[in-house]
Amino acid sequence: MRNRFLGTSSLQVSALGLGLAALGRPGYINLGHADDLESDYHPSAMEARAFAVLDAAWAAGVRYFDAARSYGEAETFLGRWLKLRNLPPAALVVGSKWGYTYTAEWQVRAESHEVKEHTLEVLQRQWQQSRDHLGRAPNLYQIHSATLESGVLGNAAVLSALGRLKDEGVAIGLSVSGPRQGDVISRALDLAPKGRPLFDCVQATWNLLDPSAGEALARARECGLGVIVKEALANGRLTPRNTTLDFASKMALLQQQARRLHTTIDGLAIAAALAQPWADVVLSGAARVEHLQSNLGALAVPWDEEAAVSLQRLREPPETYWQARAGLEWN
Repeated sequence: MRNRFLGTSSLQVSALGLGLAALGRPGYINLGHADDLESDYHPSAMEARAFAVLDAAWAAGVRYFDAARSYGEAETFLGRWLKLRNLPPAALVVGSKWGYTYTAEWQVRAESHEVKEHTLEVLQRQWQQSRDHLGRAPNLYQIHSATLESGVLGNAAVLSALGRLKDEGVAIGLSVSGPRQGDVISRALDLAPKGRPLFDCVQATWNLLDPSAGEALARARECGLGVIVKEALANGRLTPRNTTLDFASKMALLQQQARRLHTTIDGLAIAAALAQPWADVVLSGAARVEHLQSNLGALAVPWDEEAAVSLQRLREPPETYWQARAGLEWN
């Protein structure tokens, strides 16, 4: 897997990255997450599974790894793995995020899994925590799920603090979520304190069900920002695990195109994201080695116009997509 630069930054990344949202905590909203973990949530078992997936990703050429403070022990697992494998900082790019605090206390079902707070106090606390748990400073530090409602893009104290981290050589990014991803990206592109852009990268949900952020991501890439795609498999809805009756016709279409292109359904969905000219990195959220290997198959898919046109029929209105995502069960 050949490396490329993340936007106009100096960070060299791989086309496929590994996100650790499903590897660092017992409960997550991916379909079949409990099966992936074999319902074994002991921290040592979780860490061993994370190490196995990290090793497989490294062996396959993955050089971008994405964590967050709210992903349970993801940063701790990643930091220990980096130390045990003796991987120097220059060998790979580590991204993390701040703004959510993990509150599930290692439970699959909890009243609250994470609490969002985009304040200067949280930024300062979580930056130090990320450094401590990773054993190094992340190369890319991102606002976790920035929205217009959270007010983070208008918080002068937070923006100034992020600017200081940028002065120290840390790339600054933001992740976005929800039906108004494009509006948030546009707002972020307008931020240029001291006459220079603040953000080096944007991470957004883009998949065959909700490609609505595509135009905004293309503008971001034109402005020099790196683009990371998350949730290319729509938390498992774009895999055979989605057996809901109302998705049956869409699943049949996915199966038809996957057979034609000699790939798996997940490979097809990830290939769609990889084919976007503005995408620098597409994240795999695999929690098992075999699923990561299946995801990696997307790199060899001969994506073509027939697939692009045919699969447009999968699209949902953004509001419908995000309402369905909000209804996914933690498992």
